[in-house]
Amino acid sequence: MQAGITKGCQMKEVLVTGAAGFIGFHVSMRLLGNGDRVTGIDNLNNYYDVELKKARLALLEENEHFRFLRVSLEDREQLQSVFASAKFAAVVNLAAQAGVRYSLENPYAYLDSNLSGFLNILEGCRHHDVAHLVFASSSSVYGLNTDMPFSVRQNVDHPVSLYAATKKANELMAHTYSYLYGVPTTGLRFFTVYGPWGRPDMALFKFTRAILEDDPIDVFNYGKLQRDFTYIEDVAEGVFRVIHKVPKPDPKWHGGNPDPASSCAPYRLYNIGNNNPVDLMRFIEVLEECLGKKAKKNFLPMQAGDVPATYADVSSLAEDVEFRPGTKIEDGIRAFIEWYEEYYRPSVPLLESSGLAT
Repeated sequence: MQAGITKGCQMKEVLVTGAAGFIGFHVSMRLLGNGDRVTGIDNLNNYYDVELKKARLALLEENEHFRFLRVSLEDREQLQSVFASAKFAAVVNLAAQAGVRYSLENPYAYLDSNLSGFLNILEGCRHHDVAHLVFASSSSVYGLNTDMPFSVRQNVDHPVSLYAATKKANELMAHTYSYLYGVPTTGLRFFTVYGPWGRPDMALFKFTRAILEDDPIDVFNYGKLQRDFTYIEDVAEGVFRVIHKVPKPDPKWHGGNPDPASSCAPYRLYNIGNNNPVDLMRFIEVLEECLGKKAKKNFLPMQAGDVPATYADVSSLAEDVEFRPGTKIEDGIRAFIEWYEEYYRPSVPLLESSGLAT
């Protein structure tokens, strides 16, 4: 692979973990649209609706360049057989136990998938000469940081959830393998991803379903939250471009004043966010406008593991891969509602009933 941006470049084979997941599905679609061959793996766990995951897979399997293998990252032997099955030009690790709040209920699931599973990915890349490992981190690693916009050059040693701690651990583990074994690794900190084919445990999906069923929505911190809502197609495009930007050692890096976002090893970190925080109440207002229906709001205090605001500095991403997410929530939420209508087929088309159909 070339180290620069190669929008039209086709790679021989890419391994995408978590391919049946929200981001994994969209990244796989973006790669297939570029003419790449994608091997997708997923364990299809029941953290949320398995039928939704299968529906995503059905779309991917319409492309002859996609193959699916049901594999868990924690299964070391099975995963290594996947690495041996093809010469992967890149590995995109998007499989993980997701969810900040669920990490309070089931912490062991995060250790198994996000730590043991990620170690198996690193070992696979090390022993099979993978040219680039791109892996999902999270904006949650910023934890107690309050200096915004959040920059990849900030210290992130104060997480407020186990999920965030495992993502920070992934960044450290990846750097170790870059340093010891020369495995090029890039971590991507995603900011509040939303859009079509989203996860049912995320706010937009939960709010939409509740509003349509006349159920109240839970609004934490009494609505005083800001999020850098990032549209899924922007995320997929950012990941796609980063795949083709294989990191090299940073000649300016020095241990006396270490830059957390780079290294003397082939290692990089980027934020992928909309660079435009939105008040949660405005987000709900746009959703209400699209649905043509007001939400019943249940105002609650801040939930454990949550933070009041997120805001991504994406200057490094823009500089290195010439891309900056920019989809407005008005457009992104409308696209989600259009998908939701098509997938769940309510008796009255949502956008038509709201008077906002185009």
